[in-house]
Amino acid sequence: MILKDLLQRVQTLETIGTLEREVSELVFDSRKVVDNSLYVALKGTVSDGHSYISQSIEKGAKVIVCEELPSEINNEVTYIKVENASRTLGHLASNFYGNPSEKLNLVGVTGTNGKTSVTTLLFDIFKNLGYQSALISTVEYRIGDEIIPSTHTTPDVIRLNQMLAKAVEIGCDYAFMEVSSHGISQDRIEGLHFKIAGFTNITHDHLDYHKTFQNYIYAKKRFFDELEDSAIAITNADDKNGLVMLQNTKAKKKTFALKTMADFHGKVLEIDFNGMLLNFNNKEFWTALTGKFNAYNLLIAYGIALELGMDETEVLQAISVLQRVNGRFETIKSDSGIFFVVDYSHTPDALENVLDSINEIRTKNERLICVFGCGGDRDKTKRPEMGDIATKKSTLAIITSDNPRTEDPIQIIKEIEAGVQPQNFSKYTSIPDRREAIKMAIKFAESKDIVVVAGKGHETYQEINGVKHHFDDKETIRELLQLMGK
Repeated sequence: MILKDLLQRVQTLETIGTLEREVSELVFDSRKVVDNSLYVALKGTVSDGHSYISQSIEKGAKVIVCEELPSEINNEVTYIKVENASRTLGHLASNFYGNPSEKLNLVGVTGTNGKTSVTTLLFDIFKNLGYQSALISTVEYRIGDEIIPSTHTTPDVIRLNQMLAKAVEIGCDYAFMEVSSHGISQDRIEGLHFKIAGFTNITHDHLDYHKTFQNYIYAKKRFFDELEDSAIAITNADDKNGLVMLQNTKAKKKTFALKTMADFHGKVLEIDFNGMLLNFNNKEFWTALTGKFNAYNLLIAYGIALELGMDETEVLQAISVLQRVNGRFETIKSDSGIFFVVDYSHTPDALENVLDSINEIRTKNERLICVFGCGGDRDKTKRPEMGDIATKKSTLAIITSDNPRTEDPIQIIKEIEAGVQPQNFSKYTSIPDRREAIKMAIKFAESKDIVVVAGKGHETYQEINGVKHHFDDKETIRELLQLMGK
């Protein structure tokens, strides 16, 4: 692509060299530079891309986009100075791949919990309605029928545009993507054209990165603040920060809720482990998904589908045949009648939602056992909160390891235990080895008891000291049930 075409809608401060230059590749990692690359020098949290400008030129970069021009100028290279290289990269990537987000109905969903479920549900709804779509989620990336392993909740903006361009190429009309707070803060969605932005909820998470809850809220809010006036913003009116998201947006505003009046209003009429009878905007239907949090997930998906012009009856029919999302309230029933729920819930709010949903369903004759932990090198403030929630809302809580990463698993467990209230001391035990913790839960459980294994959901590994070891909660449960004859 010719450089001058690549710079469409890009604000530049200074240019040195020709713009009539062919650009073969767009890179921000100097290790990936090839001949005739355009290298964007990003100022990261760990290293500054400006330090690698000379190295990039040596490897063949012919265009350098930077915030500070180097002291030595190479006459065979074009230099473009910009105010914000990170934001500029988004617009360059969109231009390089033909602005694919403008050729799709791109839907972004943000929030602490529910992003994966909502985007996956939308992908499945539109597939049931006969449309080709793309899905960019924590669990996987899908372009039509092709499945690509996921690396980040929100990939870098070059990868994003690559995938969206491929979606356009194979004839997709829609793309559904999770939009993480990290992705927003790091400008990974810059330059994308969103048709609809959805907000699920917000609770304490990622404070290791954002430092304060207010910063976390602002990161999510920025997504809505920067929407175009042609977009639609749909938010959870039951969440106390839901309407905050809409305060400064130019987009058309819509709401969904179970408790308050909203554009898309829902009611849970019946609920059990097999599913729910729901009423959305005075239309009743049954779904195999269960739990109040799933009622919210389905409600926003329903609202988004209708805002995209889908027929309401067809949308409700498509919802009624949906299956559960991988690692989200997935159930296993043992031969002896023990009920297992495997869920990704790794935040206080998500864990509370799962346990509350089960407590609403169970008759209280069954015991509720919760196996959970907290990830290492992540927000530590949620650890005591989760200890309190699990012991308060379960018959027995077994505190174990999640992904300890570089932290000491015993120390993480101690920080979780610090939140347990004195009256609940007798309701928990700690077993650092996750397999042994699940084994203990199975040993303790009797027919009709419910065992929740929380925190990892769809993940098939456990990360310990930088090494990912194979570990799958569902696989482990089935294996141990067979070994223990239960």
